[in-house]
Amino acid sequence: MIRRLTQQDIARMAGVSQTTVSLVLNNRADSEVRIAPETRERVLRVIRETGYVADPVARRLADRRNRILGVFTYEAVFPAASADFYHPFLVGIEECAEEAGCDLLLFTSGKAHGGRRRIFSEDSRVRLADGCVLLGRTIDRDDLARLIAERIPFVSVGRRDDAGGPVPYVGADYPPAVRELAERVVARGHRRLAYVGAGEGAESYADRMRGFREATAALGVEGVHLREPRLEDVLAAGVTAVFVEESADGVTLVQAARERGMSVPADLSVLALGALTRPVHIDIDFSGFRIPRREMGHRAVELLTQVLERGGTPQELLACEPVEGSTLAAPSGATR
Repeated sequence: MIRRLTQQDIARMAGVSQTTVSLVLNNRADSEVRIAPETRERVLRVIRETGYVADPVARRLADRRNRILGVFTYEAVFPAASADFYHPFLVGIEECAEEAGCDLLLFTSGKAHGGRRRIFSEDSRVRLADGCVLLGRTIDRDDLARLIAERIPFVSVGRRDDAGGPVPYVGADYPPAVRELAERVVARGHRRLAYVGAGEGAESYADRMRGFREATAALGVEGVHLREPRLEDVLAAGVTAVFVEESADGVTLVQAARERGMSVPADLSVLALGALTRPVHIDIDFSGFRIPRREMGHRAVELLTQVLERGGTPQELLACEPVEGSTLAAPSGATR
């Protein structure tokens, strides 16, 4: 059996102390630790030549971190029904974790209560990770409050209201994106707009609705709120442009309009406030804006590493990107 190389072996071969080897491995170069460049290079050369790999347990003890970042999801992210929506978040999270030299641990064992997972349960293992990224359209406020109270490092993907204290997050800046979209719509001649969706509950929904209300008030046009994507309600309200909270609801309206012999966007413009969250069987290029999902995932890991190193409660909102699409046009008979 081949014996595993140790730091003592590297120290002997390089003619230095084991402490020096440990300092080089941990890249210590502060004012209290001075290692001559030629000494550092000699240790690194021995490491390269021998193929030595530091014991991960020893390194964890040295820097008091596991180099493991957790990802907790309140909804399943791998089924086909939601994979397209969550995939960019996960890509961004993985990319940044790799850049930071950390492994990812996906927490999936939290017992579901009413169909929802919980971070804290009898067998919760959230503390196995140095910190955790929270992913989900809605996050349990009791979980957030406990994370804050117990000072467990975490960052939420998506803006969150206070929960016993400020919540660290990186989210999408929805209000200005909705306002900018409304300006585009009104510039085409639309004067009666509708918001279709909950408009409340999850912060992302409330932020979109706030942007819609602020925009219609500022632009001097009428805005109505419809909770369900029923074409009959849209037509009865005299609406010519619909802002859909969920893109799948936009698909429902487009299909209903086509069945009625209407044209989208000539007879009805449909604007999507984000990406599809469930699969649809229609080919349509919605006008609206893109949520920076990949960027949010990447930035969440960056902020989490900052929290681990320096503490604090970072909160950032990233701009959404306008999408020209093909579902916005001037309403029939509109005058500008």
